[in-house]
Amino acid sequence: MSDRNTVLAQLRAAVGDRHVLTGDKATRRFRRGYRFGDGPVLAVVRPGTLLQLWQVLQAAVQGGAAIILQAANTGLTGGSTPDGDDYGRPIVLVSTLRLTGIQLLDEGRQVLCLPGATLDRLEQTLAPLGREPHSVIGSSCIGASVLGGICNNSGGALVRRGPAYTELALYAQVDAQGELQLVNHLGIALGDTPEQILQRLQDGDYRAADVSNGEGRAASDPRYAEEVRKVDADTPARFNADPSRHFEAAGSAGKLAVFAVRLDTFEKEAAEVFYIGSNRTDSLTAIRRQLLTGFERLPIAGEYIHRDAYDIGERYGKDSFLLIDKLGTARVPAAFALKSRVDGWFERLGLRGVTDRVMQALTGLLPSHLPKRMGEFRQRYEHHLLLKVSAEDAAATEAWLRGFFNDHEGGYFHCTADEGRKAFLHRFAVAGAAVRYREVHREQVQDIVALDIALRRDDADWFEQLPAVIDGRLLHKLYYGHFLCHVFHQDYIARKGEDPMAIEHAMWALLDQRGAEYPAEHNVGHLYPAKPALAGFYRTLDPSNTFNPGIGQTSKAKGWGSRDCDGH
Repeated sequence: MSDRNTVLAQLRAAVGDRHVLTGDKATRRFRRGYRFGDGPVLAVVRPGTLLQLWQVLQAAVQGGAAIILQAANTGLTGGSTPDGDDYGRPIVLVSTLRLTGIQLLDEGRQVLCLPGATLDRLEQTLAPLGREPHSVIGSSCIGASVLGGICNNSGGALVRRGPAYTELALYAQVDAQGELQLVNHLGIALGDTPEQILQRLQDGDYRAADVSNGEGRAASDPRYAEEVRKVDADTPARFNADPSRHFEAAGSAGKLAVFAVRLDTFEKEAAEVFYIGSNRTDSLTAIRRQLLTGFERLPIAGEYIHRDAYDIGERYGKDSFLLIDKLGTARVPAAFALKSRVDGWFERLGLRGVTDRVMQALTGLLPSHLPKRMGEFRQRYEHHLLLKVSAEDAAATEAWLRGFFNDHEGGYFHCTADEGRKAFLHRFAVAGAAVRYREVHREQVQDIVALDIALRRDDADWFEQLPAVIDGRLLHKLYYGHFLCHVFHQDYIARKGEDPMAIEHAMWALLDQRGAEYPAEHNVGHLYPAKPALAGFYRTLDPSNTFNPGIGQTSKAKGWGSRDCDGH
């Protein structure tokens, strides 16, 4: 093993001094997770080209370091940050944010995305072509990376498309002999050596004749639209540990260094939004079953918000809502990076959560930002469903809803374009509201227990009823998610003095009894134990345990150590 100074020198030779960060201050925003995870690193390295990324990997492997690749650091389970200081070797954290790049294939019917490409940027690139990516804004984080979605089997809010998936990727892995290898499964002829392949890809130096069909490999999930319609199945429609959706980069969770992925895009449709409210869960269950089985085309999206989540989101997600509403999504990542730097400065003075408290106070002075009819439904109904359908299906959908609510409790309204946009933007704002609540109310809050769960498709009792012994340990419960897919995000704000990990483990036991799978779409990270099949997949991809060691609570030791790493 090389000494640390030698590794640092090689890293600096590859990318320049400016892009090798060391010390707690400089590395803070990279080594600390969005919600969870933290630990020391030898360095944060920010390569600016694919060839530099390859050289960084070479230096780290030769130096015996563990490697964590990170894109936007928007994960909820700490899957792209260190977890503690017990790795037994230095960690090189590689930030891929500078490796931006989106290349259009077949007039935009497919795209090739480099590691720093974000979903937001991809959406902007495709918009002039009348196409859109697998996922759009609506789930958890602005600035999420395209490759991060593939590596985590992220699901997203769009009903027809399923988990992010491709079988066409260019990646590096370390084999059982400890040798770094580059594997080109993009279906694009780019040359023979790593240097040639990476330089040509970076430059887009290939012709249409160099692009094959990838030996019939898929560039998106080929079967989800059929699976989600099976509303009587006693298994979830999609979840992170589903072995049928693990293929090289897809589901790799950082156990490979992925340089590029090739993905399908989708025709953008004109859409209409209906806002549905009810005080009965069985009414929403009946609506879900009809929407998934009774129409020729599936809806575009169906997002659930519970009243309590609505309220917390309205108050504590207000600045996020207004930032996106007024300035658009393109400026949000830079705003959050600035916030992280300011927070870091105040924390060195012993002051935590200053920006959150200031922003909360300022936005509290502003008038309500949500449409009047949404507020009226919040007063009347506990359960809210945001339904987006193709414009050509809107009339039939409304006719069915009108007839349904003649005989069932609840109601709906057909949104204007502005109401529909703001309804889905509010759903997005809910996802970050618990974090803001925690920072503003540190005196009352111990921490957040954040779960994303996939329920059985036939589970009619989808709305959780917690035992009093657990419920009493919580200040708030935020329920929201992808209702038609039966994937829910559940954020529990634990009272001061409670043990969040003990609460979470108690939740797991309840979910196991219900036949749920978890996490559904956000990676096991360092919070969840990887099930045996998933842990086995990780070992196959990374037999030396060089990349992202410890993911899924597996061994952090080089070569997996002597521990029997079955994920338990």
